[in-house]
Amino acid sequence: QLQLVESGGGLVQPGGSLRLSCVASGDTFDGYTLGWFRQAPGKGREGVSCMIHGGTFTKYDDSVKGRFTISRDNGNSAIFLQMNNLTPEDTGIYYCAARRPSTRTYCTLFETRYEYWGQGVQVTVSS
Repeated sequence: QLQLVESGGGLVQPGGSLRLSCVASGDTFDGYTLGWFRQAPGKGREGVSCMIHGGTFTKYDDSVKGRFTISRDNGNSAIFLQMNNLTPEDTGIYYCAARRPSTRTYCTLFETRYEYWGQGVQVTVSS
């Protein structure tokens, strides 16, 4: 059973940057598809970005394209989300998620496809 633990959230001013990390344990990390999701206050959870096991396919929600970058370090069983030029609309709880290994060459931002979830980390963008 894969366990995921996020870190790196906090309070940042508009225009600032944060780097979220998510460390996995409990299973071999390499084959999993990984994703980042977020939930703004009073809203449902939405997909932010995902990456397949080899890193050869990534996907971003339109709202974060050009500002956020997903990456992974299989050797350290970690996934990252670099967030730049943050706006108040980026405020929310951010979750990392993993989908069981497969031969898929793409990833999706539909949360129901992911079986494993971290506990979430708060990101607040405010002046």
